[in-house]
Amino acid sequence: MTDIRIWVNGELVDADTPAVSAVDHGVTVGDGAFETAKIDRGAPFAVTRHLRRLDRTMAGLGLPPADHAQIHDGIRAVLDGEVIDFGRLRFTVTGGKGPLGSDRLDSALTHIVTAVAHERPEAQGSVVTVPWVRNERAATAGLKTTSYADNVIALAYAKERGAVEAIFANTRGELCEATGSNVFVVLDGTLRTPPLNSGCLAGITRELVLEWCREDGLDIVEEAMPLDVLEHADEVFLTSSIKDVFPVSAVDGRELGAPGPVTSAAREVWARHAARGIDP
Repeated sequence: MTDIRIWVNGELVDADTPAVSAVDHGVTVGDGAFETAKIDRGAPFAVTRHLRRLDRTMAGLGLPPADHAQIHDGIRAVLDGEVIDFGRLRFTVTGGKGPLGSDRLDSALTHIVTAVAHERPEAQGSVVTVPWVRNERAATAGLKTTSYADNVIALAYAKERGAVEAIFANTRGELCEATGSNVFVVLDGTLRTPPLNSGCLAGITRELVLEWCREDGLDIVEEAMPLDVLEHADEVFLTSSIKDVFPVSAVDGRELGAPGPVTSAAREVWARHAARGIDP
């Protein structure tokens, strides 16, 4: 853990040094929000978009706005020194000190920024569907909160089956999302992804793929689809801050010719647009 750079409320701390209260509401009940951005050659990617989404999550949780200036201070602090060529930047904001239950106190927020080097993703990987669902009507639907136990369980289920990601349906039986990725499928040459009202997270990479593919004339739509679309989709790929556009080689054991032509086109669009600037 010593290779993780950690900044908490204005101070750099060691990974083994206590830095957050035992009664912080982010610890006791998962009352907080976070964002993960890619570090590329020492610089964080799309930080402005991540901060906007953090604002949406904080508002959705009923918490005060995060302090962007503090977060920027933390980012500078953890990225100072030896350059991280590729890695993960995470900033977390919790409700601060609270009671040992769901009530809140009028406490100052806790701001945490961390950075760590990360291996570059594999060229492709397999996924599995899981027997649990996303609740598209939940109070936290579409929010990136620190309450991630469902994802931990689902990802462990996937890893036990040799997969890199787990795919959820929602309560309506529609394709929703993966534990830390959005899902795109190709049917009859058209690129499709679940709409936000499916309960999926409004992924930053998802957002940029939609914008950039439309700008470049690729046929791409947001629409509700049954989970079993994965049984006959021609191509499947995931999007996330670390994986970018990630080809899926198999779904529940069904082999796919990854990357397919549409996935390859989307990857080319992504690479060309992402190269234009670090904060699109």
